[in-house]
Amino acid sequence: MKNILFVHQSAEMYGSDKTLFLLIKHIDKQKFFPVVILPGEGPLKLELEKENIKVFIAPVIKLHRKMFTPKNLLLLFNHFTQGFLILNKLHKKYHFEIIYSNTLAVLIGYLFATIKCIKHIWHVHEIIESPKIVSKFFSFLLNRKSNFFTIYNSKATAIFWESFFKERKNYCIVSNGLEIPLVDFTIDEIEMVRKNLFEVEDEIVIGLVGRINRWKGQFILLEAFNNLVQKHSNLKLIFVGSTTDNQQYIIKELNSKIQKYQIVKNVKIIPFQSNINTIWKAIDIAIVPSTEPEPFGLVAVEAMLASKPVIASNHGGLTEIIEHQQTGFLVEPNNIQELTNAIERLINDKKLRLAMGQKGYNRAVKEFSIQNYVSKIEKVLTD
Repeated sequence: MKNILFVHQSAEMYGSDKTLFLLIKHIDKQKFFPVVILPGEGPLKLELEKENIKVFIAPVIKLHRKMFTPKNLLLLFNHFTQGFLILNKLHKKYHFEIIYSNTLAVLIGYLFATIKCIKHIWHVHEIIESPKIVSKFFSFLLNRKSNFFTIYNSKATAIFWESFFKERKNYCIVSNGLEIPLVDFTIDEIEMVRKNLFEVEDEIVIGLVGRINRWKGQFILLEAFNNLVQKHSNLKLIFVGSTTDNQQYIIKELNSKIQKYQIVKNVKIIPFQSNINTIWKAIDIAIVPSTEPEPFGLVAVEAMLASKPVIASNHGGLTEIIEHQQTGFLVEPNNIQELTNAIERLINDKKLRLAMGQKGYNRAVKEFSIQNYVSKIEKVLTD
């Protein structure tokens, strides 16, 4: 049995958090013994502990723009010292054969593996186009011998990072996978969500689920929706997700625009929900209008598993998930008119919504299953 230390950047349950949880939940416990490091408390920690996984809290050393001030450099040194002591104590107990850094955002796993000469695997869930100095810094680390192997979550992510190198063989692409929901919700249960949470009756619900930030496209979608609601009175826009503590102002800006457009009754912002499967079932049209390339786009797969058509930006990993005009539409990023037109086409054609949703479900089950995802990563861990 291989003892593996998994290091992750947060304890939430968004994209990369969820994929780590599903990997550790389904990994063959006869072959691998996982131990997890997280930077704090949160739903991910709770879910892992429900699966009887050993979880420890330690500084994971996140790289960010403000870390290079004298004050933050001192804090960085203290975090490294504290994190190293915790990891060293765990290593003495569990004798890790692999350290698995899940996302580029964490550095402590790579640094500890380098110092202790432990095999390091980096699972990359990011495309970092700017600032250039950061992308060059991470490409430098990815190409070090101390980084034994790299897993990319999509072709788009691999193409971006491998463009920094002449030729490398120590990497693979593993598309994220999800569990197929085993429970099929009743019409009454779905209507309960629509009535009590969404506050709708017969309206067509357009939904964007995910972290609220500058590049996920909430503002672009709001502009398109404002165009649509002038012509269609039976619409409701739902944003499901939360923002980070230091970006609460984004929600205030979003609310200000909603009030400015006088569509308060047509738009609702709902904080992060754990019962995401019922949320998707209650939505009619899923939108993923990311203004920057999504490394993968897990919410698109979630929507497809709920048999919903998906309209998404035509860049990044989303292009590998959605089949244009089959399971949804791919539209030009930041193009409000093209997004408006695609949504309107689905508003006007219920049969098309249902047909695309069914094709999307079939594709998600075939291409993005949890079994495929875990088995491919297990092969990397075994080699």
